Parts: sequence; C-alpha cells; structure tokens
Amino acid sequence: MFGLIKKIISSKNNKVQTEDQDIIDAHLALTVLLLEAAYADGECSGQEKEHLIATLVTKFDIPRQEIDALLADRDEGQREYVDLFAYTQFINENFSEKQKIDIMESVWRIILLDDHLEAHEDHFAHKLASLLRLSHKDLIDAKLKARKQLS
Repeated sequence: MFGLIKKIISSKNNKVQTEDQDIIDAHLALTVLLLEAAYADGECSGQEKEHLIATLVTKFDIPRQEIDALLADRDEGQREYVDLFAYTQFINENFSEKQKIDIMESVWRIILLDDHLEAHEDHFAHKLASLLRLSHKDLIDAKLKARKQLS
C-alpha cells in the first residue's frame, strides 16, 4: 500500500490534478485513516477489518477491489510510518465539516468495536480530530454517536 501511496503522492506533485485523481486520492486518504484507526492498538482483528471494509464500501462508496488492493499490501507486513498530515490536509481541502465528522464517527466505530478503548486508540482519535480541524465537542459527539450505533 505504501508503495502505491508514494507513487500517487509523487505523481500528484508532477502533474495537474484531474477529477479522477481527486477520487483516487480521496479513496486513499479515507482508507489510510480508517486503517490507522484499526491498527491504533497494534493489531487489526478480523471483525475490525470487516467493519472497515463495510464502512468504506457502504458509507464512502469506495469499490471493494480498490480496498482489497490496499489491504493486501498492508497484510504483507509493510508497516511503515504514515504521515497523517498529508492525508488530513487533502481531506481538509476537499471535504466539508460534516464529511469530516462522518469520518470521525467511522474512526470511533472501528476503535470502539471491541468494547475496549486503549490509550493509543484514544490518542489517535484526538490527534486525528485535531488534524481534521474538528472541535473537542465534534470529537466527543462523534464518539457518543459511534458508541450508540454499535450498541
């Protein structure tokens, strides 16, 4: 996945952005953020992975084959540092506040899926909310809404 990410980012710097490229970048940014949420505690359970896939397909209309390609690279053990700033910057420039809150709700659903909130997961959610320029109230409201949706 990270080879694909680097390729997309470098191609983005070398040519004019097209609408198709914007869609690819949006899909990539959403997938990366939700994957990082799933791995925030160091592992991604089968249940978390299925929830992540379902969220990306149903809520964000990302084609399953795109998700599968990104997840396959991740499953091969290519664990590198992910610069969240690049992805959140893209989202801040291209998504509405409501869409960013929807992303935060999706992140919280993945984090809270196992009914256990670890410090790393909570830290990730707070960091992401800050990078997405969401208020603390937005962060907490998204958490409460996600918790309610899971119960």
